[in-house]
Amino acid sequence: MGLMYNSLSLYLLRTGGAERFALVALHNKLRGNVHPPAANMRRMDWSETLGARASAIASDCHQNAPDDPQIGWNIQSFPAGTISLIDVINLWFHEGDDYNFPTSTCSEHRTCHHYTQLVWATSWELGCAMSRCPSAMGDTDVAVCAYAPGGNWDIGGQTIHPYQPGSWCSFCTSRFSGCYKSREQLGGLCEVPRNPCRTSCGNQGTLNPSSCRCECGAGYTGRFCQVSCGTRCVHGRFKAHECSCICDAGYGGADCAEELHSSAGTCDILSDGLCFVVSSELHSYYRAKTDCQTRDGLLAQIRTQKIQDILTFFLGRLEDTNKVTERDIQTGNFWIGLTYKSGFSSFRWDAGDPFSFQSFALGQPDNLGLGNCVEMRANSGFNWHTQRCKSHNRYICQYRI
Repeated sequence: MGLMYNSLSLYLLRTGGAERFALVALHNKLRGNVHPPAANMRRMDWSETLGARASAIASDCHQNAPDDPQIGWNIQSFPAGTISLIDVINLWFHEGDDYNFPTSTCSEHRTCHHYTQLVWATSWELGCAMSRCPSAMGDTDVAVCAYAPGGNWDIGGQTIHPYQPGSWCSFCTSRFSGCYKSREQLGGLCEVPRNPCRTSCGNQGTLNPSSCRCECGAGYTGRFCQVSCGTRCVHGRFKAHECSCICDAGYGGADCAEELHSSAGTCDILSDGLCFVVSSELHSYYRAKTDCQTRDGLLAQIRTQKIQDILTFFLGRLEDTNKVTERDIQTGNFWIGLTYKSGFSSFRWDAGDPFSFQSFALGQPDNLGLGNCVEMRANSGFNWHTQRCKSHNRYICQYRI
């Protein structure tokens, strides 16, 4: 049965366990019933932060989504008292009846963007709210759901697929290595394993559950990110334990304030101020790294789920029209700028800093000491695998524009 809300119910959505459970359970039920089946669909959990943001948008009667690249929004209004929030979410899911998955398009004169965000595979946190809004034309109820990481990304005006089709949970990353399934779902959802580290990181540092080490944000270092650095990196990050700058692609100088000239040429992908160029040649990891650096770039540093999603979609399409003439299995694998550093006992980007986002395939990373370089692999949905650095792969260069 649907749950009915008015403006007073915003507080219940932030604090009431029963309401949150109902909304999360419904999302997971629907995400586990998509067709075609999803290989990388993640199980959703409630976020107090997203719930508070959704409440603020609903109570202010906003109809437009805030400009935040990390969050996806579903917002829709209805005549007051005609529909519940539970029914709204079901309505969004049934937009999928008009969605053509192979072409990633919606039927003419129909909308499917609520559906594609609701079933965006790599979103795994949500917060929802509903509020009564007065109007001279008649009161309305505004329904809002916020999702993180957000979805509905596009390349060249074409929205990419919301998930990768395949056997349920077959493309779960190592971070989401469990497979959750309820009785109401057709298939399973990739689930976050519990954290056994019993460690907390200060100053907004991120705990890496694989190594049980803190990965500190700009300006902090130390075992628990408790040490503040005095140096300011304008376009870069700090070396752990050294308080010195490692510059982003396209920047140099002691404080990473000097903009370098890029000779990247034509970009295959433009996103978030970055240019990505996919090679047609096959090189070892270090030859690929040198090739990118000679043009004032570096091997791709994939730091967000958005960039991973966009590269995955682009490389998948590229495989259908592969320009490489050599018949080599490695033409489906692409080097990125991540290697295992034995001195730090962890993976680090070529720029020198540790990673906070990762998309290793299930069972990865493995074979440390023999396969210290990292590739995006086609037969794993372009999730990451460790590989011998002397292997010959294609590669992705990254430049700042």
